[in-house]
Amino acid sequence: MITDWDDAYQNSAYIPDADSFVPMWQAKAAAFRAANPPEQIPYGKHCRQIIDLFALAKPKGLVVFIHGGYWQSMDRPLWSHLANGAFKAGWAVAIPGYILCPEVSIANITQQIATAIDCVASKIDGPIHLAGHSAGGHLVSRMGCDDVRLDAAHRLKNIVPISGIYDLRPLLRTEINVALNLTQNSATQESPVFKMPRKGISLTCWVGANERPEFLRQNQLLANIWTGCGIETRASEAPSQNHFTVIAALEDPSSPLTNALLAK
Repeated sequence: MITDWDDAYQNSAYIPDADSFVPMWQAKAAAFRAANPPEQIPYGKHCRQIIDLFALAKPKGLVVFIHGGYWQSMDRPLWSHLANGAFKAGWAVAIPGYILCPEVSIANITQQIATAIDCVASKIDGPIHLAGHSAGGHLVSRMGCDDVRLDAAHRLKNIVPISGIYDLRPLLRTEINVALNLTQNSATQESPVFKMPRKGISLTCWVGANERPEFLRQNQLLANIWTGCGIETRASEAPSQNHFTVIAALEDPSSPLTNALLAK
């Protein structure tokens, strides 16, 4: 039984040299952006509603990556290097920013992401595959729910949420919720485990094998439930990886994670 819910959803305290990751990501992201300057596409009036699009001529399709930060921190430029794997494999990669909590609700962020996907989908043809990390894992799984208005949903083929949270109710017992302002009702409404998946999509829930037990449980949870709703699902645990190291595989076009993301 869990008695300390803040600890259950704490990541950095259990990751060696956790403070070194953001500077490393900043350096990698800056180098990737310098070599591959993105097109910056606004999809709303707020300064955070910008999409970074990395695309060459005639891409195979569109990958959209959604960043994490517990819906209340981080922004798109920090994650640019994670586009490398899909980009080198011939896909266009879009990384949208979004307005954060507590300025808006998680439900509002969900709709922002749908709007961003529709915006960039109007510029890039082909299938759409989604990946997201942590809170971004929740958000891309929400795109696979049939209650979210997404005009480009018929092009959505594959979703790979990484280290996501799919039942938000446990967060009601954490300090994280000070910014999220979730209630029992809103947590339930924004939890993919209580939704029906869109027909025809495939889902691979991905997590680091060395992550906190709650993230391992959540990873299995969505894959288990959506299997029972009639879509193809998998749950994978990347050996020796934690919440911060697990996403590095997106930089490699031949990694198992990138292969899972780009699979047809």
